Amino acid sequence: MAAPVTVTDLSFRTEVIESELPVLVFFWASWNSTCKGLAPSINLLAEEDADHLRVCKLDVEANPVIPSMFGVTMVPTLMLFRGGQALTRTIGYRRLEVIRAEIEAALVGV
Repeated sequence: MAAPVTVTDLSFRTEVIESELPVLVFFWASWNSTCKGLAPSINLLAEEDADHLRVCKLDVEANPVIPSMFGVTMVPTLMLFRGGQALTRTIGYRRLEVIRAEIEAALVGV
């Protein structure tokens, strides 16, 4: 069973920027109830879409450098990366179906 890969300020380049697959990064904080509500959907994406999407999570409190580099000031934030480039950014709760549709739309023609 695949789970989201925990990334840190130190591992972000290797796990996200250099990934062969598109990567969805879940910027989260343990104290945030919306992050807690979104976590089951993120876990399902990691499990069900592992063959064509890498799912990572980054705790913004423990790893402040990467969120600052990408201007992440609110959680939860989802960012989709491909080929080392950020393609999309969404803030707040989304249903799993909406997240999947947004990912598919962003990857069409890329």
